[in-house]
Amino acid sequence: MCNAVNDQAPRGMRYHIALAGRRNAGKSSLLNLLTGQQVSIVSDTAGTTTDAVNKPFELLPLGPVTFIDTAGIDDEGELGTLRVAATRKALNRADMALYVVDEQGLTDADRAFIQDQRNLGLPILVVFNKGDLTSPAADDLIWCDEQGLPFQQASSVNRHGRRSICQALYELAPEELKAKPVLAADCYGPGDTIICVVPIDMAAPKGRLILPQVQVLREALDHSAIAMICKETELARTLDMLPEPPALVVTDAQAIKTVAMLVPDDVPLTTFSSLFARFKGDLTPMVEGALALDQLKDGDRILIAEACSHHVQDEDIGRVKLPALIRQYSGKTLTFDVAAGHDFPEDLESYALVLHCGACMFNRAEMVRRLRECARRGVPITNYGVAISKLQGVMPRVVAPLLTQSASFTG
Repeated sequence: MCNAVNDQAPRGMRYHIALAGRRNAGKSSLLNLLTGQQVSIVSDTAGTTTDAVNKPFELLPLGPVTFIDTAGIDDEGELGTLRVAATRKALNRADMALYVVDEQGLTDADRAFIQDQRNLGLPILVVFNKGDLTSPAADDLIWCDEQGLPFQQASSVNRHGRRSICQALYELAPEELKAKPVLAADCYGPGDTIICVVPIDMAAPKGRLILPQVQVLREALDHSAIAMICKETELARTLDMLPEPPALVVTDAQAIKTVAMLVPDDVPLTTFSSLFARFKGDLTPMVEGALALDQLKDGDRILIAEACSHHVQDEDIGRVKLPALIRQYSGKTLTFDVAAGHDFPEDLESYALVLHCGACMFNRAEMVRRLRECARRGVPITNYGVAISKLQGVMPRVVAPLLTQSASFTG
């Protein structure tokens, strides 16, 4: 079930599988066994792995994955505490986890950690490692059965367990991971025409399209649709060229107000960001979060959450344009903070709203966990495109083609 490395899939399209456990449980050895390569340094010294090690791999039939080898959950000292925190962050962006147990069996700390992660919705496969030294204790197997936890046995020394673990990971994977993800293909059929509207401004990358635009175009090709692309200044002429209306128009959110005026009301219209809100997480809480823009008060803090670090330009959508639009819309005195990459603030409750990018560089699990975390802590969250649609007064039209169940939203 395991196969050779596939480095071609975008990072955000890979399923992340973390290896967790106590120090010296054999996590790194197990990763080397699963991949058939010397990925992580192996030593009898506890705590050899200090930083998460990422390894792209092809796990068939699941597809491209990234294994994440983490530091031990029992690491000690000031640095150890930081390493454990880094391990928990790695698990936050994982779709599944292998919890590796050594010859000591499942300790109370192991069981508590596993339960904590399962409470966060993380699927876990327990691997009783070092099978060349001992067999799993009967009490440990009974506990796994009682908890509904799947388990496997392995020995890196005897090179045993590789195939059964790969198969168990596939069976453990949430159904949404096994299903082929859809960006916009459920909005049109084979032979239909879609139009992608891509403004070109100072913030647009030179000589290329951004990942969401590329993925929508590629998906249209894969579904035998006819994809056209133009700037908003050429949209009217492009629509006039068509013998019949397009099945869908997808635009960059920054041009939504102009595009909405040009596209007839009976033609479905949405934005790349709205598509990614659904593709990477859940569109409904993003729409509900955008309604918080009507409730802002003087002194409120808003978090700008970016999935990747980038050079900030004068027309940066998240750090420049959106804050200006929100201040103008609300008429309030507001503070905007920025969190980039995998960082998410501990004081989340101090924010009136989280404004997230399209998350094209995240996998779905990490975005879903952020949505769940915001919901648990009572903080509204939306993304750039949905927020802009709300600010421009066209959100109901933009989200209508994408919501699977009818809902009523004002604004």
